Amino acid sequence: MFTGLVLGKGRIIARKPGHEESELTVEPFFDWDEPLVIGESISVSGVCLTVTKVLAPKAFTAYASSFTLKVTTLGRENLVNLERALKLTDRLGGHIVTGHVDGLGRLLSIKPSGQSLICQFSFPNDLAPYIVAKGSIAIDGVSLTVNEVSGSNFSVNLIPQTSNVTTLSDLKAPRTVNLETDILGRYVRRLLEFSQNSNSKPSGGLTIEDLILKGF
Repeated sequence: MFTGLVLGKGRIIARKPGHEESELTVEPFFDWDEPLVIGESISVSGVCLTVTKVLAPKAFTAYASSFTLKVTTLGRENLVNLERALKLTDRLGGHIVTGHVDGLGRLLSIKPSGQSLICQFSFPNDLAPYIVAKGSIAIDGVSLTVNEVSGSNFSVNLIPQTSNVTTLSDLKAPRTVNLETDILGRYVRRLLEFSQNSNSKPSGGLTIEDLILKGF
């Protein structure tokens, strides 16, 4: 699990292709707060990868399946956002991010607004139920709040801090990005579908709608 609060940028400096997967070598542009450990999870532009080797002084290797490279930007982009997994004692400053990309979006425009940037992205139709105004979304692993949704497009606001430490301000239209919707919304959607399809009630005689209205 991650929060979407990116530690900083890095780059993929090598891709070693294999039969079903590729070994990626990733080098951050910053120093880790503590040494990496083999087996730990790292979010690489929103994709959860497992550290397989630690390289001095701060680079690491990880494997990405051919499917992951096909459905995310890791197979085509070198500049990446990096975040270590969430500790139970950490503050949840962003939102719950799993590192499982739901689909690819496309940057449509970046416009200045005061000291911030307003970015507009398109998204696949199947993600429409999960992208809502004032809701959370992870773009290339960065936790952001959706400003507005219109059709198959949505906009977000990048404050200077986010622009400085992530790759988002470096993007130029029409670049592709990894999108992960809020996992809570996906579970609510699934619960509602189950309730509508089965017409069943959970224990206690309450419908799924009752549980949602009562805040579970």
